[in-house]
Parts: sequence; C-alpha cells; structure tokens
Amino acid sequence: MSWQTYVDDHLMCDIDGQGQHLTAAAIVGHDGSVWAQSSTFPQIKPEEITGIMKDFDEPGHLAPTGLHLGGTKYMVIQGEPGAVIRGKKGSGGVTIKKTSQALVFGIYEEPVTPGQCNMVVERLGDYLVDQGL
Repeated sequence: MSWQTYVDDHLMCDIDGQGQHLTAAAIVGHDGSVWAQSSTFPQIKPEEITGIMKDFDEPGHLAPTGLHLGGTKYMVIQGEPGAVIRGKKGSGGVTIKKTSQALVFGIYEEPVTPGQCNMVVERLGDYLVDQGL
C-alpha cells in the first residue's frame, strides 16, 4: 500500500459515517520529508518539524511559543509525552502522532471534534508502530 493510500483512505476518511472528515492530513518523515499528504495540507517549514521533534524529545518545549504548522500557530494542549502532540486554534486543531520513523498529522475544523481527530490519527499511528514503521 502506498503512503498516499494511507492518507486518502485512513486519515481523510469519512468519520463515523457522518460525512465529516479531517481538513488536512499528512505522513512526514522525522527528517521533514513528506511521504504523503492531502492536497489541503499546509507547506510545512523545516524549523517547524525540528520544533515538533524537539517537543517529542523534551515534552513542553513548544508550550511557551505554540506549535507552528505552515505558519499557523496552534496552542499546545495536553498530549501524550513522547507520543502525541495536540494543538488547538479556534474551533479546530491538530493532532500529531509519532511513530518510529514518521509523524502522522491530522488537522480538523468543526464539526469534527478533537476526539474524532485524535482517534483517526492515533489509530493509524498505532498501526504503523505495530508494523515497525
């Protein structure tokens, strides 16, 4: 299965049969190389990936400055240290799940809820971890 298929079929999928889905999604290598992304995913900057990777190594690193993605600033909210970073901006937000080789990104806006975004992103992330990726 191609990485693009994971993004299209697993991250940008219909959530709960309600016709709702994430606004944007991507799978990005730890080095910042984009493995696959939705057409709506923002152009991320190398320093943004560096900051995200540092926060996984040193939880709380991004809290003072916020999480930046394609120049958009998200307030960092509770995640799982070393595994998941969550950000909020207005009625939307972002979930980032770290696997051994990649970062799985999901960006959402209402009516999708933070919990739905977390479920979609973390389910794929856990699957990739189980596959040794």
